[in-house]
This record gives sequence, C-alpha cells and structure tokens, in this order.
Amino acid sequence: MSTPTTGSTLSSAQAVWLVAEREIGSKLRSKAFVISTAILLIGALAVVIWGGFAASNNSGTPVAVTTDAAAVLSTTEGLDITEVGDRDEAEALVESGDVDAAIVVDAESPVGLAVIADSSPPSQLLLQLAVTPTVVLLDPDATGFALGYVVAIGFGVVFLFAASMFGGTIAQSVVEEKQTRVVELLISAIPVRALLAGKVIGNTVLAMGQILILAAIAVVGLTITDQTALLQGLGGPIAWFAVFFLFGFILLASLFAAAASMVSRMEDIGSTTTPLTMLVMAPYFLVIFFFDNPVVLGIMSYVPFSAPVGMPMRLFLGEAQWWEPLLSLAILIATCVAAIAIGARIYQNSLLRMGARVKLSEALAR
Repeated sequence: MSTPTTGSTLSSAQAVWLVAEREIGSKLRSKAFVISTAILLIGALAVVIWGGFAASNNSGTPVAVTTDAAAVLSTTEGLDITEVGDRDEAEALVESGDVDAAIVVDAESPVGLAVIADSSPPSQLLLQLAVTPTVVLLDPDATGFALGYVVAIGFGVVFLFAASMFGGTIAQSVVEEKQTRVVELLISAIPVRALLAGKVIGNTVLAMGQILILAAIAVVGLTITDQTALLQGLGGPIAWFAVFFLFGFILLASLFAAAASMVSRMEDIGSTTTPLTMLVMAPYFLVIFFFDNPVVLGIMSYVPFSAPVGMPMRLFLGEAQWWEPLLSLAILIATCVAAIAIGARIYQNSLLRMGARVKLSEALAR
C-alpha cells in the first residue's frame, strides 16, 4: 500500500489552521512586532489614565469650610469642601497645606463670609464665589466638541494602525513566498485557497487580539480613574467597533493578499497595494475632519471600508437609530463575502505566475 502524501492527510480545516499558526508564530517571534505592540498598548494606557486623572483633578478647589458656612455654600460649584468645626481648625488646615483656603462666617464682612489664605489671595476661589449672571447656551452640544474629537482620533488611529500594519504584513509575506519560491512547496501540500484563508485568519487573530487588549485597557483605565460616565458612553461604541473591525479587516486582508500575489518582487508591492492603502487611510482623515458632520458620518457608516470607524462614531454621538448598525453590518458582511471570493480568484490565478506584474483582467479570468 502506498503512503499517502502530506496533502491527502490534511483536511481543509487542518491546512487552514496550519497556515494560521505559522502566520501567528512568525509574527510573535518578530521583535519589531512585539516592541511596536508594546509601545502602542503602553501609550494607550498612559493616555487613558492621564486623561482620567486630569479630569478628576478638575473636580474642585480644596477648601476648609466651617459648619455654619457650609449651608451658605451648598449651591456653589467647583469646590472640594472639607467641613470643620470652627475657625481655628480651618486655619490649621490652611497652614498645613491640606487645603488651598478656608471659608468661615464673618459678621463684619459685607457678604457674611471671610476667605482665609496662607500668603496670597486665592484669585481662582474668589472668582468661584463671585456672583455671576445666568449663562444660556444656544448650542449646548458644542460643549462635547473636544471629547468627540478625541474619540474620533482614537477610532481612526486604531483602525489605521492595525489595518495598515497587518495588511502590509500579509502583502510582504505573499511576495516573499513567491520571490523565494517557497509558495511552490506550500501549495504542493496545501490547497491555494487554504493558504489564503490561513493567512487571513492568522493575521485577523493577531489584529483582533490588539483591538480587544486596547478595549480592555480603555475600560480598566477609565474605571481606575473613576470615569464611569464616560465609560458608559464609550462601552457600546467600543463593542460595535470591535465587531465592525473584525469583518472590515477580513475584507481588507483578503484584498491585500490578492493584490500582493499579482507581483513577484518586493519593490513592486506598492503598484498593486497603494489603492488599498488609500482606502485604509481615507476613514482616518474623514473621521477626524468631519467627526461633527452628520452627513459625512452617515455616508461613512454605510460604506464598507469606512463603516468600522463611521458607525461607532455615530453611536457615540447618539446620532444612529437602533437598526442602523445592524443594516451597516449586513452590508459590510455581504461586501466581505464578495471580496473574499474575488480575492481568492485573483490569488489562485496569480500565485504561481512569476516575472512581470499580472494584469487584473488576467487575474480575474476563470
């Protein structure tokens, strides 16, 4: 009885997982990948914690207030009040530096209160105690402009970094295997479509791993800095971002692998992958420049290549109806299936063709 070949002993699932393991292992052994990932995660954690503590530091001016003065200040905002029994105790806290100033009842003062400070008048506190007219905002939503801008940058940067890095990795891996003719050995044991699927799945696992760790960092950072209100507002959009990114990345990864298979030299990669790189960069710039434009965000949320950024941003801003992310996701998944089918045909028709760049019409031919 003849011994079966390697290709006949491997099922399609085994072949796909074998390639995926190879992709994951080679990436995890790369010092450049590990270092860049560590820098990204540490930077994200530092930004979240710094932002949280910066917000908490703005909770109010620390002041000591006597019991009889506390009732007068009950409606005054911007104060971190430490209530004390008498004036002597308040002065002691000021002298020790535990508070910036003290507020006590003073019958001789025109307003009935006196402010006690150490060496100079606390101008910020005096402004907070001043009587100011009522302020009416014609556009109260504009107060969240800065926060919306930061969230837009966050979604845009994460999508751009992960998609471009792993998309580029897939493209380089495909061309390297063609250039060294390793691919000829691989497809003698593994079907071409299984090789493509393994590459896409392996890099998707790595990319999603980064996304989930970043999401966990955001949750932990906001929790330890007591930013529960912001966490509640970001929780849903972050979860939707992870779901949209999964299918969006599979779409892009399939096309990156297909585009790279059309060339045989590293220096030619750009000629086929540049359009895809532009598609990855476009959502980043659009969400930053138009994050407060409902029309642009609405269009972005239904275009498959920008939906992973546009729809979570609209959810954060509260502009999307409950059914819109489901419809957008359905469009993305349908486009993803079509991209996989087209990418697989290009990959299969181009992988073994060496030399000059394969024309798109030839790569799509049956």
